[in-house]
Amino acid sequence: MKGHRRLLAGLLIAAGLTLGACGSSDDDESGATAASNGTATAEAAADNGCATVDQKLADLASGKVASTGPYGEEAVPASDLELTDEELEQIRGMNATAALVMHFGGNDWTNAQVAGARAQFEKMGIEVVAVTQADGKADKQVNDLETVMAKKPDVILSIPIDPTATASAYEKAAEQGAKIIFLDTPAKDMKPGEDYVSVVSADNYGNGVAAAHLLAKAIGCEGEVGALHYADASNYATEQRWQAFQDTLAENYPQMEIVEDQGINAPDWAGDSEKAASAMLTKHPDLKGIFAWFDIPAEGAKQAVKANGSSQPITTVDLGLNVAIDIASGGLIKGLGAQLPYDQGVAEATLAGYALLGKEAPPYVVLPPLPVSQDNVLEAWEQVYHSAPPEELTAAANG
Repeated sequence: MKGHRRLLAGLLIAAGLTLGACGSSDDDESGATAASNGTATAEAAADNGCATVDQKLADLASGKVASTGPYGEEAVPASDLELTDEELEQIRGMNATAALVMHFGGNDWTNAQVAGARAQFEKMGIEVVAVTQADGKADKQVNDLETVMAKKPDVILSIPIDPTATASAYEKAAEQGAKIIFLDTPAKDMKPGEDYVSVVSADNYGNGVAAAHLLAKAIGCEGEVGALHYADASNYATEQRWQAFQDTLAENYPQMEIVEDQGINAPDWAGDSEKAASAMLTKHPDLKGIFAWFDIPAEGAKQAVKANGSSQPITTVDLGLNVAIDIASGGLIKGLGAQLPYDQGVAEATLAGYALLGKEAPPYVVLPPLPVSQDNVLEAWEQVYHSAPPEELTAAANG
């Protein structure tokens, strides 16, 4: 749309100049009017925010972090973490153990987190005694924590599925001596340096910003959009994405409006998101696009759009394989803000080393955002997962 408007503006201005050079005074007036209309068209294109969207995405890709911690802490880049050779030797001599207590298992994000943490733990001589996943159920995660604590791990890496419902179980683990590093969000009312070591997160705010800019670009920076977000506002990471999406549209795209947003509960994120998106499409026939706060709800929204026989673009956060293939093939999912889960796992395990040494740890450590579109999806996969893109993703990109 931006290119069409610029072309139209150029043609109108050129027409005005030609008439002014060859015609009578009436022609001069016509030329001036045409030039004025052309300028107005160009200004309208700039006013909707599209003139700078590519630059804003490039700024995000430069690695600048937008998030702050759950208690307002300044974000420390994960690249600042360091253990000396002497410190690594000290840790190896401790014969320490670790457990990873995850919210879900089997997905790309979790697998990469665990792989990164395992790789760093191996360098540090720390034995991983348990890896659990809670199927998105808070009560199961509580049971997982109790089971894991029977093994008396020195360190726990964990992401709470429900920061409120699981808080007492994490508090009990801390009281029993486990040093806890949280992924993305802490349990409710627990404090860094007292109850846990640190939170290590993607730049969730920055990735929400990326999703907003990418959706704006996909729809020409104008029109009504719908949004899907996590209903549990106590989850700091997902709430940051949702807040960033709203803020970015309000600050940058005056001709875009969120006409409906739906909070979705765990664990049926895909199914419930499909139903919510379907209802939005029925209620708002002029809907131009949809934001979903991570890749699984985005897949649900995609199914709703397909079932509706329409073609609204979707953007999200998290580079799962299914959404990556859709992006690569030019499907409905046009782009996303990617986390760096492998590097996040490395950072979490490194902070476990800080805790074992009694070394002061920053309370909030962040990995930078990564905007992903069809243009860079293969390179992004390698950066996110530290591995070559799967064959089906490469085929989609080359197809």
